[in-house]
Amino acid sequence: MDKVLPTIVVVVVLVLALGAMYWGWRRRGRRDASAGGGYPVPAGQAAPLAEAETFYVASTKAGNHLERLALPGLKFRGRARLTISRDGVTIAIHGEEPVFVAGNAISAIGAATTAIDRAVEKDGLLRLSWTTTGGVAADSFLRVVDPADRAPVIGAIESLLPAHSQAGYTTESEV
Repeated sequence: MDKVLPTIVVVVVLVLALGAMYWGWRRRGRRDASAGGGYPVPAGQAAPLAEAETFYVASTKAGNHLERLALPGLKFRGRARLTISRDGVTIAIHGEEPVFVAGNAISAIGAATTAIDRAVEKDGLLRLSWTTTGGVAADSFLRVVDPADRAPVIGAIESLLPAHSQAGYTTESEV
């Protein structure tokens, strides 16, 4: 009997904590619904310029790497397949619908060290800067699994950048 009350208290606290997390995530999803998401995949998509296995870390508001965006198909971290074609970039996270980022929506490719709660060695993450279908500037962070795939991925994405954007691979200071 002396263990029943503490057990009930712990169970109630756990249920409240899980409920608050669920409520918070649903609220974030509703908040970010107007941001849109990826673009429709074009019919007859071009052949891949580069492909790589990656770890998808997060998508955030551009310039604010601690403000996660809950975009459709990009809500959860996980292993992903990154495919770059002349049409754009496809991020296919295992267990999620693939997200296509049109080439004309990409504004930059760069390096990063931190995103949300993930920190890696200097320039260990790729930062893909793009604009969602809702017009929100976003940064998506990926970690290329095989270092040999990193340069071809960067080169392929740089070839998609508009002429008015800064050409080249850039690094940024972290928050």
